[in-house]
Amino acid sequence: MKRKAYTVQLILFVLTVLSTLMAGALQKGINIFSEPARIVEGIPFSVSLLAILLTHELSHYFASKINHTEASLPYFIPAPSIFGTFGAFIKMRSPIATRKALIEIGASGPIGGFIVALIVSIYGLSLSSVVDLSSEHVGLVLGDSLLFRLLSRIILGVPPEGKDILLHPVAFAGWIGFFVTSMNLLPIGQLDGGHIAYALFGQRRHRRISFFLATTLAIVGISRLYLYSDIFSSGIFNTLRNYLWEGRAVWAFLLFILGIDHPPVVFWEEPLPKSRQIMGYVALIIFILTFVPVPISVVQ
Repeated sequence: MKRKAYTVQLILFVLTVLSTLMAGALQKGINIFSEPARIVEGIPFSVSLLAILLTHELSHYFASKINHTEASLPYFIPAPSIFGTFGAFIKMRSPIATRKALIEIGASGPIGGFIVALIVSIYGLSLSSVVDLSSEHVGLVLGDSLLFRLLSRIILGVPPEGKDILLHPVAFAGWIGFFVTSMNLLPIGQLDGGHIAYALFGQRRHRRISFFLATTLAIVGISRLYLYSDIFSSGIFNTLRNYLWEGRAVWAFLLFILGIDHPPVVFWEEPLPKSRQIMGYVALIIFILTFVPVPISVVQ
């Protein structure tokens, strides 16, 4: 049974390697269908992004092992897109015993992935360049988190008027790493942030926070769909495109489907050590630093 599960995970990982290689090559304007040998040019992006995701998921995995909680090895999700993947996840196969274990399992992934994403972003931004917008066709504009904006200003400076930063694929991988970290740290349901919120604040306040934030995501997503789409002048396909890029309403819908509640820990009465409370709040600071209000905008 385990051998079969590992086979599935291995196949998914290999497919994700291929899809991220394709994404990295695509970012360089390479058509791999006409020039398949040039897929190797996607290696910098692929290695950078997979390093972030692997660190994130393996940190969860080893934290689970340390806390005697059964968990699967990571399942990667390949995606034929400029991102190359929809991320990865591990499956918890036994209850989590204490709030200390819950904090360690929940916070270890985002903290580990964040450290690698920080290194990748700094290196990638050093390879990036400031370009003249008049000579570059811009289809997608990435939103900035507080930390990514700070790093880009330190490394590349503030772009003059009429210019912007063209991210190197490695820097783009770092941007994705920050974005994935912040989304996982949303204190909703059984996301990493949900684990942390449950351990810190308890079941009742966790549920209130989950419901409020999931509802807010839905409202913001739907309102942006309404404000930034003009069905009568642009057509239904343009409306759908804007909706898919924004994505918040879809994300909120999935969260409600998956559930905004959190299963109880076995020994709730066992106190949460101060060090693990600090670990939880460190993860909260990382969430604030990496959160992107508007991840992607479409510019024509």
